[in-house]
Amino acid sequence: MIPDSAKDLLQSKAIAHMSTIDPDGRPHVTCAWVGLEGDEIVLGTLFDQRKLRNLRRDPRVTLSLQSESTNPMGLNEHLVISGTAEVTEGGAKELLARLAVTYLGPDVKFPPMDDPPEGFVTRITAERIGGVGPWASLRVSSGPSETNVNRA
Repeated sequence: MIPDSAKDLLQSKAIAHMSTIDPDGRPHVTCAWVGLEGDEIVLGTLFDQRKLRNLRRDPRVTLSLQSESTNPMGLNEHLVISGTAEVTEGGAKELLARLAVTYLGPDVKFPPMDDPPEGFVTRITAERIGGVGPWASLRVSSGPSETNVNRA
């Protein structure tokens, strides 16, 4: 379960840095809009991209988001989530239209094209949560047992 403090950041305008694993084992990092559907983190992609091909081959993923807050020590708060992703076809244009309200404003048309493709939706199940912020001392359930929070 994702703590409320982390959910607040995931539903803000913070851009997620998404790391997947290339076939040669190197990390591949991209930026993405993210949102929540229940306890799953979701992102939409209109076209088949390298990050999606990576996730189909190896579903391990890490996201990081930087908050606009600083902690009492003066450090920028940031959230790091590691988990497992599932890519499904369709639904991206509706998801991106919903996320565009958060990232671009309520009156924007997104995707900015006539007849956009259905695209792909990626759903991420959080397995570890860390970083610097109120979420750093919490635990996240990853099935029958709980995993200690890793600090970034």
